[in-house]
Amino acid sequence: MAYDVVVVGGGPAGLAGAVVLGRALRSVLVIDANEPRNARAAEVHNYLTREALSPDGLLAAGRADAERYGVSFRTGTVRSVTEAAGGFRVETADGEAVEGRRLLVATGLSDVLPDIPGLAERWGRTVLHCGHCHGYEARGSAIGVLGDSLAVVMNTLLWRQWTEDLVLFLNDAVELDPAQRQQLDARGVRVVAGRVSAFTDEGVRLADGTVVPRDHLAVHTRVEARAGFLAPLGLKTAELPLGLGTYLPVEDPTGRTSVPGVWVAGNASDARAQLLSSAAAGVTAGEALVMDLVMTDAAQAR
Repeated sequence: MAYDVVVVGGGPAGLAGAVVLGRALRSVLVIDANEPRNARAAEVHNYLTREALSPDGLLAAGRADAERYGVSFRTGTVRSVTEAAGGFRVETADGEAVEGRRLLVATGLSDVLPDIPGLAERWGRTVLHCGHCHGYEARGSAIGVLGDSLAVVMNTLLWRQWTEDLVLFLNDAVELDPAQRQQLDARGVRVVAGRVSAFTDEGVRLADGTVVPRDHLAVHTRVEARAGFLAPLGLKTAELPLGLGTYLPVEDPTGRTSVPGVWVAGNASDARAQLLSSAAAGVTAGEALVMDLVMTDAAQAR
């Protein structure tokens, strides 16, 4: 079956775009791998009217909104997208294929954690990446910040507002200049030298065997756009500055890409976007897709 739009990714961006398209009476299929980036988190935050809802609850509500307007859903992982007559052929890992006149990519990002034992199994619970997402819930606890070369002092000072018991672990990756030391000292941040060898239930273990008790550890991750399936179209990821990760470049604020008929919304193109701003990007892309189809239909009717 051919759809007006195939949406790849059923998170806030993809669902919001699907709602806009469904309300415009367009046929829409959402293909989702059911692997949300925030699956390990207990709650979502900074999402107006949905504060502290579970990630599953947020997606279920969004899916119900889309289904109200006739949007179809399929669980699967997209393996490749190729050009087809009048649009695109989307093939999933299980060998099924559908066609769509247009494509909205809302696959988000994957987080690549530092290779330190104990981080992966505690990810999203006591290993945290975003102060704005988790700082309030961790307030007043003993928090550590794992040192890295990317704006670590700024990130540490951000976490300081949620606790007075804050430790920066240099992890053999950071050299502080006198001005940075003064900033941290002024805010009462303890600095611990040495390589971090593990994070356990007892706290941060250093290479020399010392354990510094910590309830939470703030960790910077490298982020990678989930976009390998777009390679047949010539759409490739680009590197973010400072080695932060990869993203899908877009041509304008609507999420239009260099390939006609393909739009991107959410974290796949904007690594800084939170859930609510990703949903907003999905609305913007959905509106652009609607108008693109309107103009195409008008041209073909002549």
